[in-house]
Amino acid sequence: MTWIPRFCLPLLVCIAAFVAVPAHAQFVSESHLQPDQLAIVINDAEPNSVKVGEYYRKRRGIPAANVVHVRIPGKPHEISFDRFAQLKEEIDAHLGPNVQAVLMVWTAPYKVECNSITGAYTLGVDPAQCIKTCLPGRPSPYFNSSSARPYTDLKIRISMLLPTESVEQAKALIDRGAGAGFRIVPASAYFLTTSEKPRNSRAAFFPPAGKIAARKLTTKPIQADVLEGEKDIIIYETGMAEVAKLDTLGFLPGALADHLTSLGGDLLGGDQMSALRWLEAGATASYGTVSEPCNHWQKFPNSTVLLKHYVQGNSAIEAYWKSVAWPTQGLFIGEPLAAPYRKR
Repeated sequence: MTWIPRFCLPLLVCIAAFVAVPAHAQFVSESHLQPDQLAIVINDAEPNSVKVGEYYRKRRGIPAANVVHVRIPGKPHEISFDRFAQLKEEIDAHLGPNVQAVLMVWTAPYKVECNSITGAYTLGVDPAQCIKTCLPGRPSPYFNSSSARPYTDLKIRISMLLPTESVEQAKALIDRGAGAGFRIVPASAYFLTTSEKPRNSRAAFFPPAGKIAARKLTTKPIQADVLEGEKDIIIYETGMAEVAKLDTLGFLPGALADHLTSLGGDLLGGDQMSALRWLEAGATASYGTVSEPCNHWQKFPNSTVLLKHYVQGNSAIEAYWKSVAWPTQGLFIGEPLAAPYRKR
C-alpha cells in the first residue's frame, strides 16, 4: 500500500501550491540550527576522527562544552543494539538541553544491526524493523516539520555522520559546507527518472520544471540514466544502483545528492555504490540505507519536501531529516550546518 501524507493530498495540488507561493512568503523562515546547538562526537580510538573533529570544531565555532569523546576500537561497520545503547547513554550524558543535533565524526560504525546509526540515535533502536527489513518503517515526528528545535519540541536530536576515511577529503567537505551561502549563485536542482523502474518510486514527488527566481534556482526533472557535464548542481537525486559520470560534474558548496537504491548507506560495503562517492565527487551531504528497505519512497528523501525546506534556509541536516518519513534504516552523512539559502 502506498502511503501519501496529508500535506500531499492530492499530490499535484501539493506541488502546485509549493511552486505558486509568492516569493515574499515562500522564503520566510524561523531560526534554524546554530553551531552552539550542535554537539560533535569524536572517537578517540581513531586518529582521523580526532583530527577531523578538532578541525570541524574550530572551523564551525562549536563550543568546547559540546564536544563528546568516546572510544570505539577497530572501526566495526556494525554494532549490536546493546553496544549502541551504552554508546548513546555515554553521549547523552554530556549534552545539555540546548543541544538539538549531534554529529558523529567517523566513517564506521554506521549500522546498528539493521538500523542506521543516525536513525538509531535520533529515533531510538527499532528491533522490529530487523524481523523483515522491507516492512514499513516507524514514522518520524520530524518529517516535514516546521520545528527549528527538534529536541526542545519533539525530544529527539537529529544526527549525521561526518566520514573520516581521508582527513584531507573531510577537511575539504567541511570547507564546502562552511563556504555555502555567502552569496546566492545560479544553481540547478536535478531530479532523474531512470530506466531502473523499481528505483523510481519517489519520482512522483519530483518538483516540476521551473524557476525559483528569489533563489536563482532552476528545477530540472529529467528522464535519463545519467547526468553528465553539469557544473551548477545544488541538488541531484536519482534512482540507480551505480551512478556514472560523477567525475564530470560540478557540485556547488552545500550541494545535496543521493541515489535511491538498497545499500547506498553501506558505506564500506561493495554490493552497490556507497553514498561516500557523492561526497568524494563534491557534494556536501548525502543519504543512503544500510539494510534492504525495498523501494518504499518513505524510506528515502522526498524531493519536494527536501527542496522546500532547503530553499527556506534550513541547514543540510535539517532539510534532509525533514524529508524522510521512515528513516530507521537511513544514514545521513556530510556537513550538517551547510545552509546555502539561509538569510545572513
